[in-house]
Amino acid sequence: MSGVVISEYWLDEMGNPSTVMTGTITALYDVGGVFGAIIAAFTVESLGRKRGLMVGAALIVIGSVLMGASVERVLMIVGRIITGLGIGFLTSVAPVYQSEICLPSQRGWHLCCQLTMMLFGLMLAYWINYAFYFHPGAIQWRFPLLFQAVFALYVLFMTPFLPDTPRWLMLHESTPDRGTAVLAKLRNKPEHDPVVQKEKSDILSAINIESEEEGTWKSLFMDGGCAANKRFFLALGIQFMQQTSGINIVSYYAPTLFQDSLGMDQERALFVGCFLQLWYIIASFLTWYMIDSVGRRRLFIIMALGMCIVLVCEAITVAIDSKSSGIAAVFFVFAFEACFTWGWMATVWVYPAEILPLKIRSKGAALAAAADFLGNFLVVEITPPALENIGYKTYIIFAVFNIVAAFIVYCFYPETSYLNLESVDLIFLPDEDRDQEIEAKRNFYQKALQWNVVPRARVAVEEAKARKKAGLAEALGDIEPAQADAKLPGPTHVEYKE
Repeated sequence: MSGVVISEYWLDEMGNPSTVMTGTITALYDVGGVFGAIIAAFTVESLGRKRGLMVGAALIVIGSVLMGASVERVLMIVGRIITGLGIGFLTSVAPVYQSEICLPSQRGWHLCCQLTMMLFGLMLAYWINYAFYFHPGAIQWRFPLLFQAVFALYVLFMTPFLPDTPRWLMLHESTPDRGTAVLAKLRNKPEHDPVVQKEKSDILSAINIESEEEGTWKSLFMDGGCAANKRFFLALGIQFMQQTSGINIVSYYAPTLFQDSLGMDQERALFVGCFLQLWYIIASFLTWYMIDSVGRRRLFIIMALGMCIVLVCEAITVAIDSKSSGIAAVFFVFAFEACFTWGWMATVWVYPAEILPLKIRSKGAALAAAADFLGNFLVVEITPPALENIGYKTYIIFAVFNIVAAFIVYCFYPETSYLNLESVDLIFLPDEDRDQEIEAKRNFYQKALQWNVVPRARVAVEEAKARKKAGLAEALGDIEPAQADAKLPGPTHVEYKE
């Protein structure tokens, strides 16, 4: 839509909508996303993960056809909403599906791969907009809107060949046999292999622990013995805060920004936007490494502060409004996208599926996606009039939001990298001896500001890293199995460090 909303042919077809109406048409996609995610929350647990993906893809095909064929504003609005419903389904289900089939050390990496491919699609959309700028007539905007159906059709036809996840199968079938068979294939090991049996045992144990509280809507707001309600609010919060970072000023309105704030013509604005998305992809490759090695929590905090600084610089350069400051403003747009993709893109989509317990994972992740779309809608709705009425001050507002997000993450969000999904449950269960030891090593400000789960999780992650390192050394023949066991850290061997 970033290229479509500045097409004179689209504007004529839609009756030359006002700035507010253009923002509304664009943002209704996110309204559809909110309701799609909520509907997914009600249905995906019974449908299964892969059938949820198929429903989402089918809705996107229908919505794309309606948008591409629209001859007036109402049909465009209906198409936007239906496409949003489909995206709400997909973004609710896909991260859960991936988190439940991946190894703990690969969850972040796999989701980074997925989101890099999403950025490739975003770049492709920009280049298609630019290419069709040179084709006068309705095809300039109809083809880009119709073309997205190609990828939804691919998802629709390929998903039936995928298995459902072992965790969903074990939870919903009378025996764990089929789930075990899928798990063995995913790990490329026979079913009787100790690795497969250990993971099966962990999944079944988690199911048993959570069996006292059924996976009902009430469970989202109850402790359930493992702080399920607090974990649900963490999932909601992190996805809503992603949108308050200000990313959609860039992703939705980059060409409009280049035109209105920086004085570029339509062709130049589209062209620079294309290279902005190419840079987005290049920057995303670094996240493949950082998301697990640096960790979710540190990336959230560091990059939120980075986005704050960049947005302040963007506001200054736009306010100066000279040729040299315009060049600097473009540079800061590129810098902002780098900070966002390193800290708040893949990490935000993997985190809810990791932090939520199994019984409420599909419901909680779906509602977290709904919170993301709700934030998206609010930002996309207010951006055009904000840029029109207060100009550079818009960036200051989002700079403040990023400081607030960094502080909230510091206080309340535990690290989840290197922990399997069942082990995440354990960091929310108090252990008096270990907690006393951890508390003794924290300073006054950490004790005053941080939820005690945060240092508990940090210790668990350090222990998981040490176990992985010892296991790798054993596999390479550097140490004997007995030595590996001896080197596995207990609570007293790990220093808590913020």
